[in-house]
Amino acid sequence: MNHTKGRRSFIKKVGLGSLAAVASGVTGAVAANDGSDLPDIPAKNEWPAAERAFNGVYKGEYLNRVAFPIGGLGAGMFCLEGTGAISHMSINNRPEVFFEPNVFAAVCVKGAQPVARVLEGPVPEWKIFGQRGTGNGAGGTSYGLPRFEEATFLARFPFGIIELKDKAMPLEVEVTGWSPFIPGDEDNSGLPVGALEYRFVNRTAKMQEAVFSYNAKNFVARGERARIRKMEQGFILSQEPGKDKPFTKTDFAIYTTADQQPVTDYCWFRGGWFDPVTMIWNTIEAGATKDNPPVDWDAPGASLFVPFTLAPGGRRTIRIMMAWYVPEADLRIQDKGPDGKEQCHSDACCITPLESGLQAYTKFTGEKYQPWYASRFKNIEAVAAYWRAQYDTLKKKSALFKDAFYSSTLPAEVIEAVAANLTILKSPTVLRQYDGRMWAWEGCSDEAGCCHGTCTHVWNYAQAICHLFPGLEIGLRNTEYCEDQSAAGHQTFRANMPISPVKHDFHAAADGQLGGIMKVYREWRISGNHSWLKKIYPLTKRSLDYCIETWDPTHKGVLEEPHHNTYDIEFWGPDAMCTSFYLGALQSIITMGSFLKEDIGIYRSLQEKGKAFLENQLYNGEYFFQKIQWEGLKAQNPAEAQSFGGAYSREAVAILKKEGPKYQYGSGCLSDGVLGSWMAAVCGLEDPVDPKKITSHLLSVHRYNLKKSLKGHVNPQRPAYALGNEGGLLLCTWPRGGKLSLPFVYSNEVWTGIEYQVAAHLMMMGKVAEGLDIVRACRNRYNGRVRNPFNEYECGHWYARAMSSYGMLQGLTGLRYDAVDKILHVHSKIGDFTCFLSTATGFGTVVYKNRKAQVRTVSGTIDIKEIRYAL
Repeated sequence: MNHTKGRRSFIKKVGLGSLAAVASGVTGAVAANDGSDLPDIPAKNEWPAAERAFNGVYKGEYLNRVAFPIGGLGAGMFCLEGTGAISHMSINNRPEVFFEPNVFAAVCVKGAQPVARVLEGPVPEWKIFGQRGTGNGAGGTSYGLPRFEEATFLARFPFGIIELKDKAMPLEVEVTGWSPFIPGDEDNSGLPVGALEYRFVNRTAKMQEAVFSYNAKNFVARGERARIRKMEQGFILSQEPGKDKPFTKTDFAIYTTADQQPVTDYCWFRGGWFDPVTMIWNTIEAGATKDNPPVDWDAPGASLFVPFTLAPGGRRTIRIMMAWYVPEADLRIQDKGPDGKEQCHSDACCITPLESGLQAYTKFTGEKYQPWYASRFKNIEAVAAYWRAQYDTLKKKSALFKDAFYSSTLPAEVIEAVAANLTILKSPTVLRQYDGRMWAWEGCSDEAGCCHGTCTHVWNYAQAICHLFPGLEIGLRNTEYCEDQSAAGHQTFRANMPISPVKHDFHAAADGQLGGIMKVYREWRISGNHSWLKKIYPLTKRSLDYCIETWDPTHKGVLEEPHHNTYDIEFWGPDAMCTSFYLGALQSIITMGSFLKEDIGIYRSLQEKGKAFLENQLYNGEYFFQKIQWEGLKAQNPAEAQSFGGAYSREAVAILKKEGPKYQYGSGCLSDGVLGSWMAAVCGLEDPVDPKKITSHLLSVHRYNLKKSLKGHVNPQRPAYALGNEGGLLLCTWPRGGKLSLPFVYSNEVWTGIEYQVAAHLMMMGKVAEGLDIVRACRNRYNGRVRNPFNEYECGHWYARAMSSYGMLQGLTGLRYDAVDKILHVHSKIGDFTCFLSTATGFGTVVYKNRKAQVRTVSGTIDIKEIRYAL
């Protein structure tokens, strides 16, 4: 992107379409920022230009890895690849990243020389060799069937749009894949459904006669009692429960609309070797249809045929709807209390769904995971009927979100990063149990979830759900403070599945537990729900008191005793990262307690002492650091302490005596070094730390930790996140020396969730150019050539931490709606803008121009009494 036109030249409109509805605007009278403090953006960008336009079309080699999730929040998914193929079929309440079922759409244009093509672009070269099964020829795939010569892909979440071209094909083809995504409507956004719309245009001067088909092997079959059942305008791939194996019932419906008048083949040719696909392609290539009735068992596949004709310039759209139903999973993670019994303090689990602002869903008492949709729909027929009936309405509402979001004038790389990571909400990372409560992994391994229990210190970073689906986010707080917190205030940072009281036999996570206190404050300000605050405040206070007595028993205002954190280790001695969380948590309790007229004197005193300690003793004039301490504490010897992978060998004991405990950062410049300050800001709290020192730290992170190339970088840890000539933000560097022999275990890595939070924090502090440097480095790695742009991974695919990217909307604009005071806060760092805004009661856009803001609500309502502009 060219910056030669000045500091606002990077503001570019990237949206498609216009807002569907505009409510009356609200303007405020408070003095606006005149932009005089905007940072200068260099005339020449020192970073390499993007090889493809951010937020633009993927084509050529940048189409290689594109796989766009389609499905429901907590309901499973499949991916629409950039070529039009279906992959990552993960409908069984778990990820199946390498499951690419043999399903495909095709079209045959009749004539003297019929032309038949699978409705996909060329097979990416990486699939041809080196993947599972390719050494045996990739049998069972559709790779050998003729395809279109070219494909392009455009993401407009939740819609993915593909254009297919082929000189031999007289039709223009566009494919749109989507599933509902409507902020504030978690139920319709959580349906186990998806759709593909195939749009054909006759680009010739002749009438064209064609046959469209959708073809599917029975990919849900797992060896016994599988069949293909009849349904209106389609078929159901079905697996009955197993007799000798723990199979659950699995149904997957593929169907179209009645006006298409489809002809259905319910049973492909039965035979050995490659007979079924060979025979169905013979039918497709001949431009024929096949009306074949269902059989009792063992049908290998099924097809829908839709004949159609197009006059010159004529258009036809054929809709393929998909729905699935897997009502139970073999998923149970139950860490019980002492003696195997569930333990829960008596007054904690008293927050009801209605008091939380949630619907009162059916109470769940099952032993294994059952998805929420199973409580609403009794079978696949009910899901499919609802999807059919509500399709147009849900598409219109999803388009309202899409149009509002993409009408933004924020930098294209920011819009791309935010939207790309919203796909996490459709991935198997997120589950939603029978009673409607959300539960999640940190990310996804190839065939199972990775790191269970909505891990608090990872989900701290995720800023999307609290704004888009605040009811679900409040549910997460309820789990943390009810089932996951003991009577003493100890919080387990991983929740059971099904959600139930946990045992308390490992460290609490300092950043997770303290961050949760700030998030209670955030959820209160987003929801405006005073009754919920009154219920949860005593539990929140108990949590903070536990933190104080466990990690700050001498009441210095800093975390001194060893404290577990997101790096899966314990920091020994005071550090800026976790102490900034401590100060933010204290600020939260002070603010909430003052509102409730509670005594907060001790917390104010601790905050004052902690602020002074952090700014004077943990700051070197350039950035914040850690003072390693392991002697003179209440804690036991580090070599004997409980930890993940922290056992001390004889060699490690020698290092302990010389350098202190393993896995610290000491004098290092930590990218997360003031993470608690960022958390406070996105939660709507006053910054607990001197902003000038915060800014200095962030600029140091940009200066030392952001690398244009990692070609000479040493990383014995997990290098695949970023390596070689790629750029990225390292978790930690030691620019002043003092690097330990064994620093914390992930220090040499690059995590996108940290890249985005640092970028967002820099933007908040007015350092927009530096923040954009980091975003570009990240999105250049996820450009589709080597990595999937819609799957940012860390410890697993679709890693939750990457939803820190949503915080960049606030970082650039300062937009934050406070439902308690009915105030919209604006603090633009980029001059005039248009930006998406989502609240607990509605969503739309904010247009800021000439020092005034106007709110355009497109769904629901947003009650604003004042717009407050920061200077």
